[in-house]
Amino acid sequence: MKKFLLSFFVVGTFALYALRQKINGESLSSTPNNFLPVNQSQGGSSTAPGAPPKPMMTPPGHMPGMMSYKDGRYTGSVVDAFYGNVQVSVTVSAGKISDLQFLDYPHDRQTSLEINSYATPILKSEALTAQSAKVDVVSGATQTSLAFMKSLDSALSQAN
Repeated sequence: MKKFLLSFFVVGTFALYALRQKINGESLSSTPNNFLPVNQSQGGSSTAPGAPPKPMMTPPGHMPGMMSYKDGRYTGSVVDAFYGNVQVSVTVSAGKISDLQFLDYPHDRQTSLEINSYATPILKSEALTAQSAKVDVVSGATQTSLAFMKSLDSALSQAN
């Protein structure tokens, strides 16, 4: 009988603890995820939707002694982003990235269209600001962001 009561007490205590954790977890995560870009290099700060990404203090393309890119138009490799492929084309003028176009991105599902209609302009803007493929991952579009960086990096490697 003592073993039964002890077991019941341990299981009951665990159940109450788990319930308490669930209640506390829900109250902390009540804000919706609006696919905010996450700044990996600054420990997870975000940019509000519609606001331009925070520029770096000194973009890598503007640092003294940094190599500039050869002028021209370069097409990156096709990269699998799980829900579809990502491919970009970059235009370099005066040694700097002047334009960037998405040639392909995941768009065959409604969710992919919604996510990427938000994520692709952010990725483009950040790449133009950073003057490199090292940009922040857009939360909610992680696979597209990572594939974007790989495709852009392959395009920029042609411009070196």
